[in-house]
Amino acid sequence: MPVTLSAEALRRDAARVIEAAGSTPAEAATVAGNLVTANLSGHDSHGVGMIPRYVDAVLEGGLKPNASAQVKLDAGPMIAMDGARGYGQVVGEQAMARGIERAIELGSCTVALANAHHLGRIGHFAEMAVARGLVSLHFVNVLSRPVVAPWGGGDGRYGTNPFCAGIPLAGRDPFVLDFATSRVAQGKMRVAHNERRTVDPGYLIDEKGRPTTDPGVVVVPQPGGFFGALMPFGEHKGYGMAVACELLGGALTGSGTWHRPADNARAVINGMLTILVDPQKLGTRASFEAEALAFVDWLKQSPAAPGFDAVQVAGDPERAARQARAEEGIVVDSQTWAEIVAAGAKVGARLDP
Repeated sequence: MPVTLSAEALRRDAARVIEAAGSTPAEAATVAGNLVTANLSGHDSHGVGMIPRYVDAVLEGGLKPNASAQVKLDAGPMIAMDGARGYGQVVGEQAMARGIERAIELGSCTVALANAHHLGRIGHFAEMAVARGLVSLHFVNVLSRPVVAPWGGGDGRYGTNPFCAGIPLAGRDPFVLDFATSRVAQGKMRVAHNERRTVDPGYLIDEKGRPTTDPGVVVVPQPGGFFGALMPFGEHKGYGMAVACELLGGALTGSGTWHRPADNARAVINGMLTILVDPQKLGTRASFEAEALAFVDWLKQSPAAPGFDAVQVAGDPERAARQARAEEGIVVDSQTWAEIVAAGAKVGARLDP
């Protein structure tokens, strides 16, 4: 049966496992808080279901608890940092904090973060920026088993490579666009597989390159030990954006790109190129605020199409999910909860099954 927990209880249990895997209490609380916020936001793919993989990555040595981001270059509006394979939720915040302060001082800052373990929901970093009145752009690549097929290809060649943009809206909730460049996030396929659901046509190909609706093809090995692959969103356009994320988030940051056979390592290494801009320093803040609000209002005045309640903009669904799940609790499917309990047992953290 699924388990329904309050956000507070889920944070407590998640932190218990992460701390048992070697993190300080402060680091465990930061990582757990980030994961549960993803669950609250409706993105279970980036929530506590990642804990079993994190535990495995720590035990394998690919994820380093208590690591801090190291500054490799600090040249005014350009900063390069190395995440030292530490928890991305921690080293990502460290890189963003430095970049935000620099952008406020100088008007803009480009931050190259290499070798971070899984950064989690990239929208979190955009929310950090917009909370300080900054615009942010994020290009991220993924070094792990390649799970996305290039447009016109028949097997996985790269990761889900997220793109994110955060734009503050004066006096209102911000615009936060955060998406994988695959048709759907890999983690959502893990959730669907655990819940024994099929998915919509067009998301997946199997290990032989044939269309399928079985999410298991990208979660568990298929006959012969091979995997299927996710498809890029938007056909050739989404594929092109994914390549841009690989080149900018991976090659330009120094984190590296994927160009080798797949392995079974559990670590997920991200590189992230972040561009931060202060509209105040740019001299366009007043017009930016007025025009941004006018355009969003214009969009939302459109009559709702059949099957829709109203026009939304990026960030609206997450805010609605947070309110609902904060009141009703967070549902964790039985398979995912069993995997979290088993991960805790590996490191000596007992959770109620």
